[in-house]
Amino acid sequence: MSSPPRGELAAQLAPVVREAVEAIGFDLELLDVNQAGRRRLVKVVVDGDEGIGLDEVAQASRAVSAALDAHEHLIAGPYTLEVTSPGADRPLTRPRHWKRNRLRLVKVKQPEQVEWFGRVGDADDTGVVLLVKGELRRVEYRTIERAVVEVEFKQPPVEELALLDGKHPKEESE
Repeated sequence: MSSPPRGELAAQLAPVVREAVEAIGFDLELLDVNQAGRRRLVKVVVDGDEGIGLDEVAQASRAVSAALDAHEHLIAGPYTLEVTSPGADRPLTRPRHWKRNRLRLVKVKQPEQVEWFGRVGDADDTGVVLLVKGELRRVEYRTIERAVVEVEFKQPPVEELALLDGKHPKEESE
C-alpha cells in the first residue's frame, strides 16, 4: 500500500497532529512531510503561551507519536518524527505570536517603508501597540509586511516597560 503525495499526506495528517498537540495545551505552528530516502520525515513545530522548552517538546513528541501510531495507515511506511519549537527568527504572523512576545523588541517592515524597531505592548485580534522611539503607536497587522523578534542580550530599559504598561497609544494614521 503506498501513501499519498506529500501535500496530500500533510493535509490528511494535519487534523490528527493538531488534535494531539492541542490536547496537551499547545498550538501547531507547522506540519511538513518530506521524503528522506526510504523514510518520510514528519516535521512538527509547536508553540505555547508560555513558550516551549525541552520538556514541552518531549511531551509534544510523545503525544504526536502516539497519534501517528494510531493512524499509521495514513503514512503507510517508516517515518522519522521531528518535533521542535519555533526558532527565534520565526516571523510574527498571527495575533497569538504578538501576544506571546509582549515586551520583546521586534523589527517591523511595512510596505514602502524602511525597517524599524519597536517594543511589543498589548495585542488583540487586529493589531498591536508598539513603543517606537519613546512613543506608543498602534499598528494594524494588515499593514505589516514582515515582523521578527530581535534577540536582546540585556534587559530592556525600565522606562520602556513602564510606558507599555500604563499609557494609551497614539493611533497610527492610515
